[in-house]
Amino acid sequence: MREFSAPATVSVAEDENLTDMVWANAERFGSAVSFRRRVEGTWVDVTAAEFAAQVLSVAKGLIAAGLRPGDRIGLMSRTRYEWTLLDFAIWSAGCASVPIYETSASDQLEWILSDSGARAIVVETAGHRAEVDSVRGKLPEVAHLWQIEDTEGRGAIDELIALGADVTDEDVHERRGQVGADDLATLIYTSGTTGRPKGCVLTHRNLLAEVRADLDAFPQLLRAGNSMLMFLPMAHVLARAITVASVYSRITLGHTPDIKDLVNDLSSFRPTFVLAVPRVFEKVYNTAKQKAHGSGKGKIFDAAEETAVAYSKAQDGDGPGLGLKAKHFVFDKLVYGKLRAALGGRCIAAVSGGAPLGDRLAHFFRGVGVPVLEGYGLTETTAAAAVNVEGGFKIGTVGKPIAGTSVRIAEDGEVLLKGDVVFREYWNNPTATADSLEDGWFHTGDLGTLDDEGFLRITGRKKEIIVTAGGKNVAPAALEDALRAHPLISQCMVVGDQKPFIGALITLDPEFLPSWLSNRGRPADTPTAELIDDPDLRAEVQQAVDEANAAVSRAERIKQFRILADDFTEATGELTPSMKLKRGKVAENHKQDIEAIYS
Repeated sequence: MREFSAPATVSVAEDENLTDMVWANAERFGSAVSFRRRVEGTWVDVTAAEFAAQVLSVAKGLIAAGLRPGDRIGLMSRTRYEWTLLDFAIWSAGCASVPIYETSASDQLEWILSDSGARAIVVETAGHRAEVDSVRGKLPEVAHLWQIEDTEGRGAIDELIALGADVTDEDVHERRGQVGADDLATLIYTSGTTGRPKGCVLTHRNLLAEVRADLDAFPQLLRAGNSMLMFLPMAHVLARAITVASVYSRITLGHTPDIKDLVNDLSSFRPTFVLAVPRVFEKVYNTAKQKAHGSGKGKIFDAAEETAVAYSKAQDGDGPGLGLKAKHFVFDKLVYGKLRAALGGRCIAAVSGGAPLGDRLAHFFRGVGVPVLEGYGLTETTAAAAVNVEGGFKIGTVGKPIAGTSVRIAEDGEVLLKGDVVFREYWNNPTATADSLEDGWFHTGDLGTLDDEGFLRITGRKKEIIVTAGGKNVAPAALEDALRAHPLISQCMVVGDQKPFIGALITLDPEFLPSWLSNRGRPADTPTAELIDDPDLRAEVQQAVDEANAAVSRAERIKQFRILADDFTEATGELTPSMKLKRGKVAENHKQDIEAIYS
């Protein structure tokens, strides 16, 4: 199949905008709990009426500060309640938000604020303020800087509320009433795996179309009264879209910025579903496996894992037999229940996006009882353009197009997308816009296929295709996804462009490695640099390579690999904030390692 379209279930009216839901909730369901905030270790309820009142008060402050309709306002903070409060207040003042990852370096910060023409920015910490101050001399348009966490006890929220004391409620409602569906809502800059980040112009229509399609896709998850704990960075388009969908559908939403304490937060918040990128699910799996092996229960876990995968695969056929059902029942008591408890005990499903999850992990979690509904989208498509849903789930694919969206596979295999979720343009970049948008179709740069039922499978990136010296085209994503599924492997990058064979750079998981060493009677704190040429370690990694190779042709298989002493990180410039590989930077940093593969 070359093209598949999903009909729109609900349209977006010309005069609608994202603030309507705040006052609709407050008027009709004012006592419903919209948020639960973490205050001094305790979750505190915020009702729909209280949220609307806070949004109104903060919006007044933005208007009093002289910010005009259409002005861009930067938001640089970790995931927290104030992020969402400010987002809706910015929209209510008729302005547009410009999210900035809180880990962004000063040059990235300068580029985004300068290119967007932002007139104000709200930061979280004194460290963020210092970053802004270091480049503020080059940003004459930035007239205001507010800080959420203020050591003097008066942060951005209180300051803005005090500033807007003389602005009337009618002033805010008049301002937000002037905003239409096709006005700018947010300017999100791509993570920039190659070149400078580009600003994606997303309108109120884009986000509302995404939200309504999400409700159509997840009627059981996005049901009033359910709950979700947001821990993805709010600068990520997927986090923003699901946050707005949660407000729209009256889900109780919590925020947590520190995933190091995620298990405790999940345990206390007890969400109905979670949203994460594949790396989080890999970490949950790896941690569980590590604990089991470290406590002498490794064989039980491994058997439970095989049973979960088999149980899931059987659901795609004639269903599990009696023997498999019996084993699954036993392991549900011994293993699976504990894994579900780690997600809070009430989690009925999870949603994953941002990168491929991998078939084995998808089968594992479905077999455990927490199906991971994998989707596909980009910043340019306001998050999900296709997704697996509860009633239509096919592992190995990213699902069918969401309502109101069309998918077309071009002659060269590129995935093209069309619909109300597709962005309007790149900010200040007509050349890039013309290169990406043609007759309403967005050229994603991804390669994929559509099956007879309309399920989309992503096979790689056009720009990442490796052409070996023998002329063989190799998409690295499938090999890399398979390798990262191994608990001992953290990251990997397949290489081999214009080389005689395919190779790989591999890094080790720092959390799983100590357990692996201990199980072999070796010091858990052995430095990675001393293990690079260790025969046992190389044999373990080779086994993972062999399993990945089994899914590709002989010419595509990894022939040689190099284990690196240090992991790829955002700090080294080798990963984007959304955990995507910056291949050029990795190749530059590890030029000698790549050369060693082919020496």
